[in-house]
Amino acid sequence: MNPTMQLPVEQVAKVVRRHLVTQRDSDASEDADHAHADHSEITVHDTNQPHHGDSHSIDSTIRNAYKLPGGSIVDGIYKWTAHVESERKQRLLRSQSISFPIPEQSSTHDLSQRLKQPGGFRRHYVLSKAAKQGRKPPNLWTNSFAEFLCLYGHFGGEDLSDDDELESSSDEDEEAVIGYGSSILNEASSSKTPSLNRTASTSYKRKSNHDRAAIASTSGRRRTSEATPLLSKPKNNPPAGGTATPAKAVFLLLKSFVTTGIMFLPKAFYNGGLIFSILGMIFIAAISLYSFLSLVETRTAVPAGFGDMGGVLFGSKMRMAVLICITLSQIGFVCAYMSFVAENLQSLILTFSKCRVSIPLHVLILAQCFVFIPLAMIRKIQRLSVFALIADVFIVIGLMYLYYYDFYTMATSGVADISFFSAERFPLFIGTTIFTYEGIGLVIPITEAMKEPKRLPQVLWRTMAFITLLFSTMGAISYMAFGDNVQTIVLLNLPAKDPGVSTIIALYSLAICLSIPLQLFPAIRIMENGLFTTRSGKNNTIVKWEKNVFRVAVVFMCAWVSIVGSKDKLDKFVALVGTLFCAPLCFLFPPLFHLKAAAKSYLRKCADVAVMLFGLLCMLYGTAMVLVQWNSSVGIDPIKRCIARST
Repeated sequence: MNPTMQLPVEQVAKVVRRHLVTQRDSDASEDADHAHADHSEITVHDTNQPHHGDSHSIDSTIRNAYKLPGGSIVDGIYKWTAHVESERKQRLLRSQSISFPIPEQSSTHDLSQRLKQPGGFRRHYVLSKAAKQGRKPPNLWTNSFAEFLCLYGHFGGEDLSDDDELESSSDEDEEAVIGYGSSILNEASSSKTPSLNRTASTSYKRKSNHDRAAIASTSGRRRTSEATPLLSKPKNNPPAGGTATPAKAVFLLLKSFVTTGIMFLPKAFYNGGLIFSILGMIFIAAISLYSFLSLVETRTAVPAGFGDMGGVLFGSKMRMAVLICITLSQIGFVCAYMSFVAENLQSLILTFSKCRVSIPLHVLILAQCFVFIPLAMIRKIQRLSVFALIADVFIVIGLMYLYYYDFYTMATSGVADISFFSAERFPLFIGTTIFTYEGIGLVIPITEAMKEPKRLPQVLWRTMAFITLLFSTMGAISYMAFGDNVQTIVLLNLPAKDPGVSTIIALYSLAICLSIPLQLFPAIRIMENGLFTTRSGKNNTIVKWEKNVFRVAVVFMCAWVSIVGSKDKLDKFVALVGTLFCAPLCFLFPPLFHLKAAAKSYLRKCADVAVMLFGLLCMLYGTAMVLVQWNSSVGIDPIKRCIARST
């Protein structure tokens, strides 16, 4: 079956003309002509004007196009629309009884008409070359470049949407932003082509369109007028297919999971006990994998982003709940990372000052704001990709050195005193593990980016197996190396007198600093979409500065939360973020959505309910136990710790 969408030529030309620059005939004022020459809004010509008047208007339109940037490139579009309009009016003069185009019967004439369209020769060459080589013709979703403009509103490489869309067109949409700052993922999916052929089941298609329309109307992000095209680019529908291979998907998953959380795992093993922690890691990894696969299946039935998926299935309140959890979890990550960097900086300063100078953590946290505020002003996540790449390199170096020193410590000093299970502190282990495994937001973007999405389940379980092995060995080996003396950040257990340790701590801290803007980006974009609903700052300096002030306030708010949660409570703060915000994202929403949209068998429904109950238990019981133990820890003087590390 041919998936291309058949559109009447005149309808295509009419919609495309809305994006063209036109100039009205006006002998009254020369200035009015120049004003219209630079105006990109829609101008519809009166079909009752005489033909010679239209000819003058068409010529004026074509001349004006050359004044635009890249005007010579788009000249063919102007000429084609003018030709279609001219033929239409000639038919009206010949016969007023025909109000619709007569379909052509001659295949030769049809071919010549297609060749005359913009990009026609190129399309004909591609199809002919495929036929000569015996290959399957490429999947062309539209019959011409003009139809593509009609359907998607792109013109000359620019998005001619309204101001609100223009401001966010370079950013990921709020559901794509849920990719948690994975800018490399954007590169993997940047070459994807929009699709008109959707895989959504008919049972949810009508409801999906209705709910999305309701969501769009309540958010107020798009202003409509008489000039608004009826056919616009769909925001949340999945693309036709990506280009990412399974190897690249594995890399993206590893990049998203292996971050700061792995540095908290040795302390988490201390809180849970060695045997319980190893078994708990495997169990939580299996539950996380089930949630990931459930979300992939749900997306097949409801092709939407994570938040809109909840809106389609349960209404706008569920969509809001998902977005709130995403926002708060991202802010929690940023706060934990700021505390992580501050403690490492404090350790470095003590090391270089020979344990004489100790700068308070809150000062170091506030100092980071002056670094992150300029980065928070970046509105294109692609510009942060270089920071992500550098951070990945530093993280790998830090992990390799930590493995080396753990084995070296056990080889020289033996295994430290350890426990197999801790009945009092195990909820802290659960929260930290959920924090470490949280990565549900990347599942949908990676699915869309893959060339063969059906291979994603195999990629997921293999990647999760490797990550579980990495996390378990890192937590267990470091715990066995340092025992009860293990620090919340295991890097602080390394000897301060070793110059290589200072280098590793500095590189790892720098890596986390470079990761913080990527973690903060989704939260800021989601909050801006909710607060600045009807105004755009693209051409409004006041609104733009309001958004800048808002971003500065978010950075300082993260610093304040980090200060509150950092003083001898970093392990508890990480566990609280995991149980309160990450648990519903990973264990509550995916099985709930799968239960309603994709669960067919009784066994799968029972599994969904069981995972939801587990997520609810982690959220309620884990959060309560973390709060009960919030003030139970005893602070360690940084100077005394520095002296102990130096001996």
